[in-house]
Amino acid sequence: MTYDTDDDIIDRVADLAPDSATRALRYQRAKVVEATQGSYDALFDPALEGLTLVERLLVALYASRLAPSPALAVHYRAELAAHEVDAATLAAVGTGAPEDLSAPRLRAILAFTRTLIENPVAGDKAALQTLPAAGLTTPAVVALAQLIAFLSYQTRLVAGLQALKQLERAS
Repeated sequence: MTYDTDDDIIDRVADLAPDSATRALRYQRAKVVEATQGSYDALFDPALEGLTLVERLLVALYASRLAPSPALAVHYRAELAAHEVDAATLAAVGTGAPEDLSAPRLRAILAFTRTLIENPVAGDKAALQTLPAAGLTTPAVVALAQLIAFLSYQTRLVAGLQALKQLERAS
């Protein structure tokens, strides 16, 4: 199977032109580009068990808001638009007020997301134990931690590419 660079999320979110020096620099490490897209595809595969796709997209939107990464937030909000998400949930996640959510499971997922994004050292045993208490299985907890780690990487990658793109334009 060949990698289709037209479907690359990072290129789209960072708005990298096909002929830009920044994109050319990124593709010098094609294996990393492919692995990044492969991770995205795996983590947002509807068949992934443990967390629903909507839960994963809500985590991604929330993490993008906390980071902050406006470009990624736009992407994840657009992805969520293809799914049924009630307005109150979307508003709570979008404004950064998950404590307003009525669903304890999603509240716990987003609280853990905030902990790992804002203060990773506090993601200790006590923080982890809030997740099974809210109904998450061990595979769901692992998937959530992997997703948050990927989102942190994705945020930094997009920010770095956007900075390089600005330098490219300035020179």
